[in-house]
Amino acid sequence: MEEVTRVLSALDQGDPTAAEQLLTLVYDELRRLAAKKIANEKPGQTLQPTALVHEAYLRLVGGSNAETTWNNRNSFFSAAAEAMRRILIDRARHKGRVKHGGAVHRIDLATDDLAGPLSNERLLDVDEALTRLEKEHPDKAQIVKLRFFAGMTNAEAAAVAGVSPATAQRHWTFARVWLFSELEDNE
Repeated sequence: MEEVTRVLSALDQGDPTAAEQLLTLVYDELRRLAAKKIANEKPGQTLQPTALVHEAYLRLVGGSNAETTWNNRNSFFSAAAEAMRRILIDRARHKGRVKHGGAVHRIDLATDDLAGPLSNERLLDVDEALTRLEKEHPDKAQIVKLRFFAGMTNAEAAAVAGVSPATAQRHWTFARVWLFSELEDNE
């Protein structure tokens, strides 16, 4: 853990080799989180965990507008969860456009979708509600991002958010009820 914080500091100071070192240190954990999230996506998902990790990493470290100021490992993983969220939301918006098949609904007869993952439209509704939750309760919204979008367990999300597992569970319970209420009100 201290190694990640050291590399993040070097990256912040402009060390050209720090980005490569950081990827080596965090890749397996980011890949595991992405795989958990993709596993919860709707069947027929074309985005692979590796692609999600690479795109999130590029948004975080590469490019001219990349954010490279993280205090420690936890702030980096919080930023990674946010990047994964944005990628999945952008993808849902893109697929929802008529030009990209938004009006066509795929039906896979091999699977039972009754209790399946969220549709693109529902995912966008969740994102809008989460944005409202973030304005009122940013600490609770962070737990949702880490658990829902990054696929972390309660213990992992608690560690990244810097709270106890019990507090993370209370935030998760509160946020789920709040989001459910918001989503029901919008329907």
